[in-house]
Amino acid sequence: MSKYLIFRTDRIGDFLLSCILIKSIKRNDSNSHITVLASDKNYNYINSFIYIDKVLILKKGLINKLKTIYVLRKFFFDFTVLHDGKNRSKLVNFFLKKKKCLYFNNKDISVSHYEKIVKAVNDMGFDFKNHDLNILDEKLIEYNYKENYNDYAVFHYDEKWSNLNYIKNFVNIEPNKSELIYFLNKIQELTKLKIVITTGVNTPKVLNNISDSLNKKKISIKKNLTFLELEKIIINSKLLISCHGSVSHIASALNIKQIDIIDRSYHYNIWTKHFRNYNSIYRANFKELSDDICKLL
Repeated sequence: MSKYLIFRTDRIGDFLLSCILIKSIKRNDSNSHITVLASDKNYNYINSFIYIDKVLILKKGLINKLKTIYVLRKFFFDFTVLHDGKNRSKLVNFFLKKKKCLYFNNKDISVSHYEKIVKAVNDMGFDFKNHDLNILDEKLIEYNYKENYNDYAVFHYDEKWSNLNYIKNFVNIEPNKSELIYFLNKIQELTKLKIVITTGVNTPKVLNNISDSLNKKKISIKKNLTFLELEKIIINSKLLISCHGSVSHIASALNIKQIDIIDRSYHYNIWTKHFRNYNSIYRANFKELSDDICKLL
């Protein structure tokens, strides 16, 4: 049995890229044993994947790093994969017993992460197939989220809609109450779908302000969601509208149509080259942005 150690000590969206690599390994080497070294931010989510055999968490502090090294040095790994490119991961990996280490240079934006993954699969002596992009197939049986309607679109409204809570030099796209209500009613009218508004743990103020003004039969708000709860909702949706993030990877993995809002200042194509059923638009003032979204519906 070959043993693989994947370093993914960052965020959920980054881990979902590693899932492509992990799924390819499992398909090519059915007897493989895969361990993922995770962070506080993605540990619980990684544990929800049945094709990952073991998940360990790398906690902050030198003592915790030494404890992790002690645990991992009990094993010999055929491959260690530094997919997060973090210095902490390089330190831990240095002391491990392994046959070969694959390092991802995440600072190189001339090559997409997808292309780097395909190369890593080939470097392991395996072949890559497009089916490896279906990283959530094993979860579809477990997740069967339905409400009182069959067809719905997800409008994900999180902190990325507000420059005060996100990257301040990004173009401001935050709507006021009346603009948002008009837009939600418009996309419901154009798509003929129920609209499910989702958010993260912290609910933006504007969503609380519009709640009483919505037709609950056509538009609903889901608050205080964990990422697993959010994933369950997206999995059965027909459309996702969001600012680029972890949810974008979920939609792509299931070939769900998505409209991804991105900023001109960043090279998103290095993350999205493998995305399917994908549309992207640039951040702009909300009136212009909402018009651009409606054109893609």
